[in-house]
Amino acid sequence: MDMLGGISPSEFLRDYWQKKPLVIRQAFPGFQCPISQDELAGLACEEAVESRIVVEEHNGKPWQLFNGPFTPDRFAEMPEQDWTLLVQGLDHWVPEVADLLEHFRFIPNWRLDDIMASYAPTGGSVGPHYDMYDVFLLQAQGHRRWTFGGHCDHTSPRVEGTPLRILSSWDGEETVVLEPGDMLYLPPGIGHHGVAEDDCITLSVGFRSPTVDDVLTSFTDFLSQRPQADEHLDDPDLQLQDNPGTIGNEVIDRVDAVIREQLGDRRQMALWFGQFTTAPKSLDIVVPAEVPAEPADLEEAIKAHEQLRWNEGSRFAYHEFDTDTALFVDGEQYLLKGDARPLAPLLCAGAYIDMSALAEFAGDQALLGLLTNLYNQGSIYFE
Repeated sequence: MDMLGGISPSEFLRDYWQKKPLVIRQAFPGFQCPISQDELAGLACEEAVESRIVVEEHNGKPWQLFNGPFTPDRFAEMPEQDWTLLVQGLDHWVPEVADLLEHFRFIPNWRLDDIMASYAPTGGSVGPHYDMYDVFLLQAQGHRRWTFGGHCDHTSPRVEGTPLRILSSWDGEETVVLEPGDMLYLPPGIGHHGVAEDDCITLSVGFRSPTVDDVLTSFTDFLSQRPQADEHLDDPDLQLQDNPGTIGNEVIDRVDAVIREQLGDRRQMALWFGQFTTAPKSLDIVVPAEVPAEPADLEEAIKAHEQLRWNEGSRFAYHEFDTDTALFVDGEQYLLKGDARPLAPLLCAGAYIDMSALAEFAGDQALLGLLTNLYNQGSIYFE
């Protein structure tokens, strides 16, 4: 499949990724939407599913937002046009949607956010806006007119009276109409406005990176959980000072040294980052197996070449150290040594695990124990 319109993944990353938009006609030729609007509405009624409705005008107020879960009656009351249903994390709940992610493995697993579905009748839109993440907008059903272009940020004027970040004075640079199978890539900060030409569904494959605040807050929280975090600053060289209110430079130097030592531990930084970027967005995504398995069960299934795959909402990544490899699955870390190290890239290469390669590990009881743990916690399952 020529998903990138005739350019290679390396060319896309070099010339377009986080740089400029790209319209790809028939990225997925003959694409059939894996979910209907009624099924989306049904998911939006579920407590565990994050959903929203955006109405362009409600009670005289522009661009009003309503958060799910909704009741079936809510959809019966909706007008014939000018509204949008958004269902977040669709890949967590629909295997056929999750399978689309296999086409995007040229982007690191840790960058993946989720796939959001947007259903809208004619005229439906969420308004002109910008996002701070990379997104591939795949037209799954019907037609949507996109106007896009121009860099926006927190200083860009916004519409008042709405909880949404709607741009109030923005003119796009290009307009296209996408039909099923077409796709539009947008880097962060690019203004865009999509309007449904008819009943349509758009699948947004989002790739998000953490904010600086996320990084600082989460990493320091991670460091504070280590036993040595209870140690106190010491000052055996304390000197008499003229005023007890003085905080001397030597104190600041000591604090600076402690902070630099902690933040400069690259191994701990890598272990934190892997756990942080693979952690599930909610506890409902990764559910333990109904019937726990034993290592012998996994060994038998692997030798029988049964297909093992990730849970649709699970996230896998790994990091190579000099002497071991850290495997990260759903916010947990597993350190692999020696002959076990190749298991990490094998498990992380894609949602459908290479069973022929995995069979080589079937006799290793320690690795079977790891796989059994991943199975029982709900991160992997047999199709």
